Amino acid sequence: MIDKFLKSKLGQQIMKFGAVGFLCFFIEYISLILFRELLGWPVLAANTMAFTISAVVNYILSIAFVFDADKKANKGVQFAVFFLLAVGGLILNNIIMKIGTTVLDPFWSRSYIIVKPFATGIVMVYNFITRKLFIEKHDKKEGD
Repeated sequence: MIDKFLKSKLGQQIMKFGAVGFLCFFIEYISLILFRELLGWPVLAANTMAFTISAVVNYILSIAFVFDADKKANKGVQFAVFFLLAVGGLILNNIIMKIGTTVLDPFWSRSYIIVKPFATGIVMVYNFITRKLFIEKHDKKEGD
């Protein structure tokens, strides 16, 4: 059963999405730490910039390798939809980061380092669902 799922289009897509997400997570995580530790930026500013860099890389890789994007679609509109979905993900990410660091900073001033993976995991689910719904090409059924 698992083998069948992994060979299915959705299974393949989830694995590709995971690989792209894993790469983008490392880009985002390292960027966050660099902006915070080397440049001294506040956590939410560092998180926003790191998320933005990661989102651009993720967009390029998602369109190229993960989702069956409509090749006939207007690329500007496609990017605008992706961008709006990313803004939703950024807002969700920053809310989780703010709550997590507010709770944990009294115990460890670098708590953002352990909060970030949790925020990213939640946003990853949001990203897959919203991109699947709004970015991927949907074949019209006969009679539509």
